[in-house]
Amino acid sequence: MNNEDVRWRQRLHNFNKAMVHLQHALDIPAPDMVQKAGIIQLFEMNAELAWKLIKDFLEAEGFNDVKTPRSAIKTAFEVQIITDGYIWLELLDSRNLTSHTYDEAKATEMELLIANTYFPLLQNLLDSFNSR
Repeated sequence: MNNEDVRWRQRLHNFNKAMVHLQHALDIPAPDMVQKAGIIQLFEMNAELAWKLIKDFLEAEGFNDVKTPRSAIKTAFEVQIITDGYIWLELLDSRNLTSHTYDEAKATEMELLIANTYFPLLQNLLDSFNSR
């Protein structure tokens, strides 16, 4: 087992733990503003772990041009590691915007998007890698 192989497996381990935390946060009924901020922060962490897991796995498989989130997502879609490539690109855009979310209406909108769209997408990726 080489270092790249170990790296994606370590990243998968961290992604598993982080997804549990995001699931618990999303299970909070009627979260207040501080809890919504926590959900958004956990989403950011999981989005980062997800694309880096994909990157590390692709590098272990011999792909070299996957250094950025967009290139990793596009390559993963091309080789059918992920489906819904367009939604993955939206996830990346949303992740980049969340650090600039300061009002409650935007936080609520983001929390719902995370719960209804992005969490299932991240969970599908996690399930796929856990079955490898």
